[in-house]
Amino acid sequence: MITVFNRKELIVTMDMKRQAEIRRILADNGIEYTVKTTDTQMAPFFGKQRKYTGSFGMDPDKFYEYKIYVAEKDFEKASFLIKQY
Repeated sequence: MITVFNRKELIVTMDMKRQAEIRRILADNGIEYTVKTTDTQMAPFFGKQRKYTGSFGMDPDKFYEYKIYVAEKDFEKASFLIKQY
C-alpha cells in the first residue's frame, strides 16, 4: 500500500495521453501507483477560473496536472521502465 510516508514522485505531466501510457506501463509490470490530479484552472476561494475568464485561446490539454507516485522500493524499476518508452 502506498502512503504519503513511503511514496516517491515518479513524474509530473500535463499530458493526458502520457500519464495514461505511464499508468499502463506500471500496471503491466505489477507496480502499484497513485495519481494526484490537479485542476490548474481552479482559483482559490472562487472556484473555476474559466467560469469568469472563459477558455478561449487556452490549450485544453493543459487544464490538469498529473502527479504519479510509486512506492520508494519500486522507484528505480518504474523510472527505468518509463524511460524505455
